[in-house]
Amino acid sequence: MKFGFDNNKYLTMQSEHIKERISQFGDKLYLEFGGKLFDDYHASRVLPGFEPDSKLRMLMQLSDQAEIVIAINAADIEKNKIRHDLGITYDVDVFRLIQSFTDKGLYVGSVVITQYSGQNSADLFKSKLEKMGIKVYRHYTIDGYPSNVSLIVSDEGYGRNDYIETTKPLVIITAPGPGSGKMATCLSQLYHENKRGIKAGYAKFETFPVWNIPLKHPVNLAYEAATADLNDVNMIDPFHLEAYGKTTVNYNRDVEIFPVLSAIFEGIYGECPYKSPTDMGVNMAGFCVVDDEACREASMQEIIRRYYQALSRLARDMGSKEEVYKIELLMKQAKITTEMRKVVNAASQLAEEKGSPAAALELDDGTIVTGKTTNLLGASAALLLNAVKVLGNIPHDIHLISPSAIEPIQKLKINYLGSKNPRLHTDEVLIALSACAAADPNAQVALEQLPKLKGREAHTSVLLSDVDVKVFKKLGVNLTCEPIYEEKKIYH
Repeated sequence: MKFGFDNNKYLTMQSEHIKERISQFGDKLYLEFGGKLFDDYHASRVLPGFEPDSKLRMLMQLSDQAEIVIAINAADIEKNKIRHDLGITYDVDVFRLIQSFTDKGLYVGSVVITQYSGQNSADLFKSKLEKMGIKVYRHYTIDGYPSNVSLIVSDEGYGRNDYIETTKPLVIITAPGPGSGKMATCLSQLYHENKRGIKAGYAKFETFPVWNIPLKHPVNLAYEAATADLNDVNMIDPFHLEAYGKTTVNYNRDVEIFPVLSAIFEGIYGECPYKSPTDMGVNMAGFCVVDDEACREASMQEIIRRYYQALSRLARDMGSKEEVYKIELLMKQAKITTEMRKVVNAASQLAEEKGSPAAALELDDGTIVTGKTTNLLGASAALLLNAVKVLGNIPHDIHLISPSAIEPIQKLKINYLGSKNPRLHTDEVLIALSACAAADPNAQVALEQLPKLKGREAHTSVLLSDVDVKVFKKLGVNLTCEPIYEEKKIYH
């Protein structure tokens, strides 16, 4: 993989810039953290060299000055909103985030439940947190938000919200996902701090869109593809252009809300400290791109992956045609076709030749490995075995798992566990491989190759089961699937 991003430079620049922003306001800075604070795999895919935990590592450099407040929308608790990348609800993710931050030595000060209007589920969630010794605050719905500025900036608006007690000069406001009320939490705190005579400021840390690269750069287009379901649109920041005569990139929601934010700042301070949405940001990622071509290529591949993911969600009745159409338009703008993803053609050709599902994976050196469906193995399971054989220089005709070892597993699946598919899934074949590794040196060598699959590209000619998808994800393989079920059924 070609590296296009200097991660060490980023860690240094970003932490220094945040320190500068803290000093700009004096007493305290409320920093809204957009996107994922750790496990930011989108950024690592489109900016090769960016480590998924870079933002977390940067924060750890500021750990003595920082505390974290996690925001969650009461409506998301009520409807059990799910993080699709993790398959867990937002309220469960709050516990995960608290544990993850604490394990890294970062201080989580409290949780704030936003847009609270008496939801019973939110009350139960609050009680559960408090029993664990975690402080919980409530912020209420405000009529006419965000346009009714006179009400918002009053004792009946922000003033009605609980004041979140904080002790550090840098307060990170993060959340399980979008729409959690991070910005409103920051602004509410500014109102309360100002009434207490504390000079506090607000800034926003969001990696994408990258404000100082072109609007139609593939890195920024990949962000639009990633948020196609939210209908986010990148655009030139008109306020920044008017104020400074410089072209910068922001996205529609920040641009649309800026006049309201400016009015709220004026209501709190008497003046707005920022002239544009871009001014509010502290993101230094654009200054750390060291190979633009590598980032362009990586981002174009990400857009194709997002396209297949949108098609797969639509096939599973979990997405929308509008999401697919938007990504198709982005592909046309960037002059991208699915043929640029080599594993797509390889999997499709093999499936057509064999008349059954097939899979393909591209190794680091460009070698394409394929897997076909057999009586013993599904295509994705066969693909993994073939890939580790190539990586371990093991002859193709050697059985890493003997057919006699697979047959008892099939008997268990069919006769005792009620499965209708006798073929081994990827998780089952990896367990069988690990069992064989105890006595077979070739199987042991093959098992040791699994970490080398991280970051590799794979494609299957049919939709995979959730089990197989999760295994590829855990291995770090960038998987896409044709939006076709292996069998035509009413229920899958």
